[in-house]
This record gives sequence, structure tokens and C-alpha cells, in this order.
Amino acid sequence: MFADIKSQIKHAQETDPAATNPVTVFLLYPSINARLMHKLAHQFYKIHWLFMARLISQLARMATGIEIHPGAQIGKAFFIDHGMGVVVGETAIIGDHCKLFHGVTLGGTGNECGKRHPTLGKNVTVGAGAKLLGNIVIGDNAKIGANAVVLQDVPANATAVGIPARIILKESR
Repeated sequence: MFADIKSQIKHAQETDPAATNPVTVFLLYPSINARLMHKLAHQFYKIHWLFMARLISQLARMATGIEIHPGAQIGKAFFIDHGMGVVVGETAIIGDHCKLFHGVTLGGTGNECGKRHPTLGKNVTVGAGAKLLGNIVIGDNAKIGANAVVLQDVPANATAVGIPARIILKESR
């Protein structure tokens, strides 16, 4: 657990120029607080104490403005920059070293059963206000532009922008 917190703080400092002091990041960054509360809520979710899991997630939402469903699976060094209004759905999967900006939704379309939220690969960056909807896959190292509405898979190393989102750049790595 402490190693994960340390990796989150390190990732915040690497990706946010304002994050200069690890103590400040730990105490004052809502992303870190929301993630810690999610880890606790997720443990209750896994043992089917769903009321307690949801209670913790709702307290985290009230305290941070970030709503992460206790069922969401999140990798290490996940960072939400200016997190107000971020929503992460129950079946969302977020890979290691991903970064979301404020107002991002990893949600469902309302038409699916089972896996109904996005899967983000490693090192994915999602711009402010973007909406990723449905059981879609965003490949490793992909970038989603601000306010994009993504309804289909985005390949690895690609950049997607617009409404609906379209691929504007695909890098080979």
C-alpha cells in the first residue's frame, strides 16, 4: 500500500509542474485522497460489503469531487489532475501510469450489461471534459483530447479528438 502511495506521489510530481513537495501532494491533492479511499472501498466491494463500499465512495466524492465506483480496477501511479467532476464507472479498468484531467467520465451508455465501462491501457492521458463511453479499449500510450466523446476503441500510441472522437495521429513505437 505504501509503495502504491509513493508511486502515485512520484507520478504526480513527474506530470504536474505544481507538484513540487511530496508532503503537499499527499495532504492536499484530491487525487491521492480519492485513490486512497477507493482502495479501501474496493476491498469492501471484493468481499461483497456493498453498502460499506458505496458509503466510502460517496464520502470520497463529497470530500474530493471525484467519484470512483468501488468496483473499478485501477493500476499503480494513477493521477487525476484538478479532479473535480471526474467519474469512473463500476467496470472501468485503468492501467498503470494513467492521467485524467478534470471533468472526465469513464461511463456506460446505458445499453450494456456486464462489462460496460472503458478499459484504459498503460500511460493513457485523457484531457479535460472528455467522455469515454461503453465497453471500449483505449490502447497503451494513447491520448484523448479535451472534450472528446469516445465511443469506439482507440489503438495504442494514437491521439483521438472531437465529437465523436476520431484518430488524428497514430505513432509507431
